[in-house]
Amino acid sequence: MNGFTKQMRRLPILSGPRAAIRSVLIVVFAALGGGSLGSLAPAALNWLFIAMSKSFKVLGDVRATDQFRISTVVTVLSFALLGAIFGGFIGVQILLWLERLRIAWDKMDIGNKVNFFVGIFAGLIAAVPMLILFQALELPGLYRVLLVVGVTLGLGALAVYALQSMEEVLPWTRAGVKHRRSGIKLLDTNVIIDGRIYDVAKTGFLSGEMYVPGFVLDELQYIADSHDALRRQRGRRGLEVLRHMQAEFEMEVRVHDKLAPDLGDGVDARLVRLAKAIGADIVTNDFNLRRVAELQDVHVMSLNDLALALRPNVLPQEKFELNIIREGNQLGQGVGYLEDGTMVVVENGKNHVGETVEIIVTQVIQTERGKMIFGEVDTESISGYETRPRRKPTVPRTTP
Repeated sequence: MNGFTKQMRRLPILSGPRAAIRSVLIVVFAALGGGSLGSLAPAALNWLFIAMSKSFKVLGDVRATDQFRISTVVTVLSFALLGAIFGGFIGVQILLWLERLRIAWDKMDIGNKVNFFVGIFAGLIAAVPMLILFQALELPGLYRVLLVVGVTLGLGALAVYALQSMEEVLPWTRAGVKHRRSGIKLLDTNVIIDGRIYDVAKTGFLSGEMYVPGFVLDELQYIADSHDALRRQRGRRGLEVLRHMQAEFEMEVRVHDKLAPDLGDGVDARLVRLAKAIGADIVTNDFNLRRVAELQDVHVMSLNDLALALRPNVLPQEKFELNIIREGNQLGQGVGYLEDGTMVVVENGKNHVGETVEIIVTQVIQTERGKMIFGEVDTESISGYETRPRRKPTVPRTTP
């Protein structure tokens, strides 16, 4: 009974019509087992009684009235209950096998499904001449059936294997549709914690359905439960961002996770496998994840790249106002920042720290982290320019 309970717990939790169908199937198998074993109870006990009588050399005729009243209702019910438990166990095993088969079928690529059906059909056609030959042979009926089934399955398996080996040239296999994209946006953990994804989605630049895998949500929950205060705050902020996005935009959670089962290769690798399976675009800020995904022909949308692309272009000899907030690393330099966070190094700007002055751009350098602008104070307009002193911040900004 304990083993039967463990097998029942292995079945996935279902609801609706599928749960009702599964319950009906288990009841049917239990009823078949109980009815079969219950009907065999009198004959089984009669045989057992006769065997025991002979072994103990019981003399005389064995009458039906002396056979422990084997036809009593209690005896039949006992055997029926045992048969019901055994039948239910068999039913659960069959359902588990069907569930594993369904999961394997769902994870199978569409091209492989077509290969399977085409291969089986080709195997049946190829087996027809063999079936005619077997009919001419004078073989026993059982051997003929086994031979026909074996040849048919063997030719079908051979045809499927041949199609799988030619998948690169078949129009319906993965090689032919590897660039197909579903438009689904797959959100990574760090881009959710970042929070800017919510603002970008509100502007309408992020079109299509957004999807959050269950393992990303689990990682986010793990961060939110961290003992470290900073990590805990970041995790909770990510959960809050998800709550707002789910209320305002089209978003699904955990629906497609079965297409990328946990193989112990980490969240990033599983995210890439899931994106390939559903043709989704990964939205992330992780540089390493982006490189790995691009090597596997998965399209990646980086919010950092978007932010860099939206920064205003500044050309040499262009003038603009800048608040110089601190001294630079070199002698006489001052440092300020544009509104988008771009650092500006101003030659001879040390004397203007805490002031807003007009500068002339002398050089623009593009780095991996963004742009760095070099300039100098416009000496021609400094005499007629009214500076606006500002209180120097107590904690200067660090150089990115």
